[in-house]
Amino acid sequence: MAALLLLLTVTASAQEDSDRMRLRKLNMARAAIEALYVDTVNGDKLVEDAIRGMLEKLDPHSTYSDPKETKELNEPLNGSFEGIGVQFNMSEDTLVVIQPITNGPSEKVGILAGDRIVAVADTAIAGVKMPQKEIMKRLRGPKGTVAHLKVVRRGIRDTLRFDVVRDKIPVYSLDASYMIRPGVGYIRIGSFSATTYQEFMEAIEKLRTQGMDDLILDLQGNGGGYLQAAADLAGEFLEQGDLIVYTDGRTVPRRDYKADAFGTFRKGRLMVLVDEYTASAAEIVTGAIQDHDRGTVVGRRTFGKGLVQRPIDLPDGSMIRLTTAHYYTPSGRCIQKPYEKGDKKSYSQDVSNRLKKGELTSQDSIHFADSLKYQTLKKHRTVYGGGGIMPDYFVPLDTMRYTKFHRELAAKSIIIKQNLKYVDNNRKKLKSKYKDFLQFKTEFEVPKSLLDSVVAEAEKQKVKPRDDDELQRTLPVLSLQLKALIARDLWDMTEYYSVINEDSEIVKQALELLGK
Repeated sequence: MAALLLLLTVTASAQEDSDRMRLRKLNMARAAIEALYVDTVNGDKLVEDAIRGMLEKLDPHSTYSDPKETKELNEPLNGSFEGIGVQFNMSEDTLVVIQPITNGPSEKVGILAGDRIVAVADTAIAGVKMPQKEIMKRLRGPKGTVAHLKVVRRGIRDTLRFDVVRDKIPVYSLDASYMIRPGVGYIRIGSFSATTYQEFMEAIEKLRTQGMDDLILDLQGNGGGYLQAAADLAGEFLEQGDLIVYTDGRTVPRRDYKADAFGTFRKGRLMVLVDEYTASAAEIVTGAIQDHDRGTVVGRRTFGKGLVQRPIDLPDGSMIRLTTAHYYTPSGRCIQKPYEKGDKKSYSQDVSNRLKKGELTSQDSIHFADSLKYQTLKKHRTVYGGGGIMPDYFVPLDTMRYTKFHRELAAKSIIIKQNLKYVDNNRKKLKSKYKDFLQFKTEFEVPKSLLDSVVAEAEKQKVKPRDDDELQRTLPVLSLQLKALIARDLWDMTEYYSVINEDSEIVKQALELLGK
């Protein structure tokens, strides 16, 4: 026993000596560079580069962010930021208000949709080629401070002045919720933030009052967020005590996340929509629902992020997000896709590689090793780990849907800008003609003049279809997109998705399954 204690003491002492040697080596290198290097160096940047260098050799999700980056990253997760409260777009170097946030500081002082903010605190922000980040910096600020704005309003000759007291502005993670068919609700969640669960519960209650029996939960493009928010939401579909997810790491003991009560939506039919950009926390929800045979997963194989990051706050406001564990679905699947440490480039190209291999267009092109087979917990269906969650119903990506001409229109922001011009010129007329969104959705057709303006602007920028066939194939999809954007600018994102979903193959597949 004495010999064992002596061995442990010697081992611990040797480890401490090794730790001190590594720190000393790192400090000597930094000091030598600062003291002897031929050019002046920034000591703070040296330290940051050293941290980034260490993390780059680890997994693709361990990262460092400086104080500014950390603040920007945390705002959407925290569910709010501080500013004047407007949704806007940039039109020809001018900020145009799409909608003031309901009950936000701008709406309270009388700023309207269509207003152009041309100056902040007597500094011009319109017509001066100011970068959008700089404009945002001037509009945002601590709660209680005042933004002195100059505003140009259509039909009024003089420039208007508004003093807007900045406040906390909510950032919503729930993109849309509405009744997509009689008895069928639709909820789309863009990310998992501190407020997601509350937003979801409010949406569920609202849809229930409108007659919802079944639900389509759309997690397409959802890149994740807070694990706890995902666990709380998943619990609303499960029985009390059901395992939702568990985490386990080298130095982190296993932790189980279970449904702590009977879910409020345990009985209605459930469809979960996913694609190749559904990741992390969104995969936790999807995996729990699939493993418990609670709902049907529709779409394409998800991204495959099964690593858990712990935020480590540093004294200057910067942060390390360090991978400390894997997470596992209730059946025991780890859905983290393979990676090589230090090779972030190959990892980031995974989705494009899937497209090249045909995995996004044909289910038969996707292969899983037998060692990755698992069984769902109630119906004992075969599911797979090792690289995302494979849906129960595969919907291929339509690579012919968007023509090269359409992609170039979008890349050069031609569609967005022409739509903004149209809404700006016709807002009052549209609002007067269409008393509510349902009337708009049923009756409105995108005018030929708007489509012509898009094509004409494209020609100015030397963007042309290859031939008339490509133009004719582009117009129906372009028209739908424009109608959805107009709906968004007149109402909100729920109305945008209400239009766009009518032509979504994944949504149509979910509705067809519910119809059966």
